[in-house]
Amino acid sequence: MRDALQMLLRSAEFSVFSYATAEEFLSDMDRSRTYCLLTDVRLPGMNGIALYRHLVSIGVDPVVVMITGHGDIPMAVSALKEGVADFVEKPFDPAILLDILRSAAERAVASHQRKTVAADIRSRLTALTAREAEILAMLVEGHPNKVIAAKLGISVRTTEHHRARIMEKARARSLSHLIRMALAIGDFASEQS
Repeated sequence: MRDALQMLLRSAEFSVFSYATAEEFLSDMDRSRTYCLLTDVRLPGMNGIALYRHLVSIGVDPVVVMITGHGDIPMAVSALKEGVADFVEKPFDPAILLDILRSAAERAVASHQRKTVAADIRSRLTALTAREAEILAMLVEGHPNKVIAAKLGISVRTTEHHRARIMEKARARSLSHLIRMALAIGDFASEQS
């Protein structure tokens, strides 16, 4: 089955790496990459669902399509709720599987682009001083300069100066752009609390 799928995917111009077991994949995996995986639920050793859960737990966030000849509705629903992209029962139509995989590959590319943008934003925001990060967190919470100044016991003018430096370091075009940048990395405000 693995050889047949590999031939099918290569004929559709997918770049394919094939592994006999989840453990074999894990030993060869590069955590910095974004993966689009096609895996069977039943594998020797770690099964496909356990593989998906493990990858998520280590922060890899893969796009996974699972196939099975032994699937049942509760297993599929559970896997989909956990974030598996799709669940396909054998025997499957090769054309349908290819469509599903193309869609999953597009999701993987979009995920990679989001991660790249978030890493760039995070690197910009790590250049902020502790005070600038504190002010940015308050800006993200929606506080105006006067409120920030009062909370920090500094002048409005000093707050405005810090805000200008934050905008410069973040390379933000506007306050809304700056806030979207901070929200894009998701955990910025909570990191500052």
